[in-house]
Amino acid sequence: MYYIAFHKYANQGFYKNEFLGLTFPNNQAGGAATISGGEILRDYWQVQMGYSKWVDLAILCGMAVLYRVLFLAIVKLTEKVKPMVKGLRFRNTAPSVHVAEQSSGSP
Repeated sequence: MYYIAFHKYANQGFYKNEFLGLTFPNNQAGGAATISGGEILRDYWQVQMGYSKWVDLAILCGMAVLYRVLFLAIVKLTEKVKPMVKGLRFRNTAPSVHVAEQSSGSP
């Protein structure tokens, strides 16, 4: 579920966009005077840094297209299957008997 949830790619792309390339003052004792945005993402928020924010955006767009195509396929399949199900549901399995009046020949 972690890899197919759109929240992962949306948040990571947002964080990468906002924090990469920035430096912040470090308030921890015994550390460097500043800390980079990449270190914050990697060490504190555990964002995967193996790919760029544009890959996250491409995955989100791909998910949107995939979900729309999947929805269209489900709708079209439902349109095709629904009449067949109705036909099976209301089909009469008993043989029908037709009674016809016998006419005497004169009107």
